[in-house]
Amino acid sequence: MKAVVVQGKQKGYRIEEVPDPIPGKDEVVIRVNRAALCYRDLLQLQGFYPRMKYPVILGHEVVGTIEQVGENVKGFKEGDKVISLLYAPDGTCHYCQMGEEAYCHSRLGYSEELDGFFAEKAKIKVTSLVKVGTNVPDEGAVLVPCVTGMVYRSLRRAKLQKGETVLVTGASGGVGIHAIQIAKALGAKVIGVTTSEEKAAFIRKFADHIIVGSKFSEEAKKIGDVNVVIDTVGTPTIDESLKSLWMGGRLIQIGNVDPTQIYQLRLGYVILKDIEVIGHASATKRDAEETLKLTGEGKINPVVAATVGLDEIDKGYEILKDKHKIGKVLVKP
Repeated sequence: MKAVVVQGKQKGYRIEEVPDPIPGKDEVVIRVNRAALCYRDLLQLQGFYPRMKYPVILGHEVVGTIEQVGENVKGFKEGDKVISLLYAPDGTCHYCQMGEEAYCHSRLGYSEELDGFFAEKAKIKVTSLVKVGTNVPDEGAVLVPCVTGMVYRSLRRAKLQKGETVLVTGASGGVGIHAIQIAKALGAKVIGVTTSEEKAAFIRKFADHIIVGSKFSEEAKKIGDVNVVIDTVGTPTIDESLKSLWMGGRLIQIGNVDPTQIYQLRLGYVILKDIEVIGHASATKRDAEETLKLTGEGKINPVVAATVGLDEIDKGYEILKDKHKIGKVLVKP
């Protein structure tokens, strides 16, 4: 089959012919319906993910149809549409039994220790599988592991209450445009922040308020008390994000566009304002299932900037980096 393979650290990727995957006893093989490009891919290619084992197939977001089932697999069959978590938990540890698979000591990451999903077929461990209903389109399902389900879990961790105000930075990005919708679906009022005037009209379809510019905290305070910030950018926005929050606010830090930059946090500021900083990166099966339900109900609408084939992966990454794009870039093998 055709796949996007990374041969070594900082060695880029190549489109190669590789053997079709064969499922182990506790695994399935899927035909990939859609995969998704992510800014994390670019950080992996730059060498910022030390757990990567090479060679490895790139890509960590997927929806597909089961074609083969291992002999010990129960609850899944050929023809089922499924997504995978970003990682494979062992399913037996204390955290897994609590439903907190994201904290499993033995978890293995797809596109890190395990082959990922930029391929025609993929092998997935049963512990990371989640079924997808017929009412959920592929474009909505593929966003769940690393975008919509991930954001849903972050707001659960932040204990978001109906009627609270959520500010989202990078509001036109693949994460930001969907974070707005999730916060709205959970009953929040939402402020979308962008640096692009041309994107503001589109964001306004989803957000209650729009702020254009890199200095947004004072404008946010005029709108009202900001209780939660979902920062999808990182060091360029974190200072303004913190300044935006009212006392008792929660900063959900998802973005990290430049891992080489260091932010100096003033402890007194977060202490005296009683601010909680939540670093966040993934979802559990519970989060995936609940987000799939919201998607199936039409409360989350996938925003897709482009869909490319495996042979067009270079084009896909160019679109991903284009400041004019809105939404996610998908891969259809």
